[in-house]
Amino acid sequence: MKVLIINGPNLNLLGTREPEIYGTTSMEDYLENLKSEFSSHEIQYYQSNIEGELINRLQEDDFDALVINPGAFTHYSYAIADCLKNIQKPKVEVHISNIYKREEFRQKSVTAANTDAVLSGFGMDGYRLAILSLKS
Repeated sequence: MKVLIINGPNLNLLGTREPEIYGTTSMEDYLENLKSEFSSHEIQYYQSNIEGELINRLQEDDFDALVINPGAFTHYSYAIADCLKNIQKPKVEVHISNIYKREEFRQKSVTAANTDAVLSGFGMDGYRLAILSLKS
């Protein structure tokens, strides 16, 4: 199974960005663990701070399942929500922090309705849990 993990804006700073919220592990380091644990899967990773680049990557359609953390786009990107609506593959939205314990504007996801499941508040382990939930 080809699993595409997509991270949105500022998630390139994982490991150094607000470690009290997001932890101290970089995504690159965490990806190595995921690839080792899920060696029977092909795990692809893409991150961008630019909304249109994320949409372009999603539209490449070269994956079997999607794990997406839209970052701040979660709360207002109807463009990404529309793109997700058109993807007819397993999709899981992941948030490292519990968005429901954060600022009011972070407590709404406009993208979640177009995914199959949402994991929020499990830290980086949310990505692993998302992959576990996918049908192989």
